[in-house]
Amino acid sequence: MGCKRDSDYVAATPSIYIANFDLRKIYTGTDVTLTTENMRGATYLRGQVISDHSGNNMPAGLLVIQNLRKTGNGIDSLRGMSVNIGADAAKYVPGDSVHVKIEGGVLKRVNGILQITGVSASDVTKIASGKPIMAPRGFANLIAALPDRYESTLINIVKGTYNPLLGPNDILAGDKILNDGSSDIILHTEANATFANIKPPFKGNYLGVLFNRVGQDGKLIPEHRLRTASDLIVRGSTADVPEFVITGFINDPAGTDANNEYIQFRATKNINFAVTPFSVITTNNAGSAPPTGAPVNGWATGQLRTYKINLTSGSVVKGEFFYVGGNKKLINSTSSTSMAASKWISAIDYNKASDRFNSGSTTTGTATTNLLANSGNAFGMAVFRGIEVTLNTIPIDVVFVHDGGSLYQAGPAPSYGVGYRIGDTDVYDVIEPVSGTPQPYFLAGTNKQKFTYVTPGVSNDDGYFYILGGTFDTVQGKWVNARSQTIYQLSKTSTVAEIEGGNATVIK
Repeated sequence: MGCKRDSDYVAATPSIYIANFDLRKIYTGTDVTLTTENMRGATYLRGQVISDHSGNNMPAGLLVIQNLRKTGNGIDSLRGMSVNIGADAAKYVPGDSVHVKIEGGVLKRVNGILQITGVSASDVTKIASGKPIMAPRGFANLIAALPDRYESTLINIVKGTYNPLLGPNDILAGDKILNDGSSDIILHTEANATFANIKPPFKGNYLGVLFNRVGQDGKLIPEHRLRTASDLIVRGSTADVPEFVITGFINDPAGTDANNEYIQFRATKNINFAVTPFSVITTNNAGSAPPTGAPVNGWATGQLRTYKINLTSGSVVKGEFFYVGGNKKLINSTSSTSMAASKWISAIDYNKASDRFNSGSTTTGTATTNLLANSGNAFGMAVFRGIEVTLNTIPIDVVFVHDGGSLYQAGPAPSYGVGYRIGDTDVYDVIEPVSGTPQPYFLAGTNKQKFTYVTPGVSNDDGYFYILGGTFDTVQGKWVNARSQTIYQLSKTSTVAEIEGGNATVIK
């Protein structure tokens, strides 16, 4: 016998609450009155208040609320919305949980800010206080690309410095250009803000609400606003500028690797290496290269894990490219264009020579055919001031490719484990910039960033040169555009101009 199906109808009641994720989609460029029809049965908005009018730096009358909506596939649904309720907006503080009756209100953009108007203070009901608020790290380049996505949300701009740098008598009041290492963003402070006369730090974290203004071309321009003085956390008073930075490398040239791998650098200032020596250390974690396991002595581990090259002669000028690597000085291994005319600060026979890590140490990097791995396991390179390197020496620049192999083992203070130390670079932080937690190694805490390993083709030896393009500002003493990876396949007739132009790192 068969079963009888009575109906395909499933009884359900739509929620009376709409999430900002859906609410913002209703606005398509023209004012729209909110109804139960266009809000799919909803009449209320609910969420956590993030605005704080006590600092006199929020747009007048706006109650700013953010919330999440349950979504699949890992979609980030955190969105904000500003509701204009007039002077009563100042009665609410961050962490208040509120319900707002928005049916009949008008969704419109006023002075660049998408907001709900036509709602009164009586339409707001406070449900609770002291609720936790999400305040994710924001990146200026992503905000600039998606200003509507981040509008009316609480964002933490981390490691912000000013572009151009501020003078000793400058104060927060007005519009300042803040750079977080990815791009620039406007930091706006009203003249009557309670913290308007604070002198900004060299580097800091800026927690605030993101709003938009409309430019002359009609496009939205993001502006970041602190709420109170406590939203500013000082993260540094001076810049430690690396004398040179890593800008490219080849790990698998088209032919014999031995003495044909090299690393490209670019100077941020004039350097006489005979007076001010440096060292470059590579790490090759291919296969079972000894010693196995997390490197107890970090960059000074030696054997087949790390190899050091001293830079003790020669000189470069600010902005000049220079090279360190094998003594063949060829752009793409055997029978390729000579690079002998380029600036080589150290070119050695690493296939035969080993190098002590310190003058009194027996630890050496074993002679090798590969400075940088081709196996798919992690490889990296680091720059150090001086030629004495121990497990505690902090590099001035570090680059890693991939994260395979035994690289890091967590542990308690004071060492916080073992691994390859990082410095403060465009992507790595010795101290986690939001929480202040020590994370001195690659793969510790938030130090997970790495460049993508390019899998060789069928024949291997594809001759890929990794161009690491970004912008380093020597006045600000930092990366103002973090390095990104461009994979450039060299031929046997390629020239140096191909790896020093176009997408190469810019030194300002």
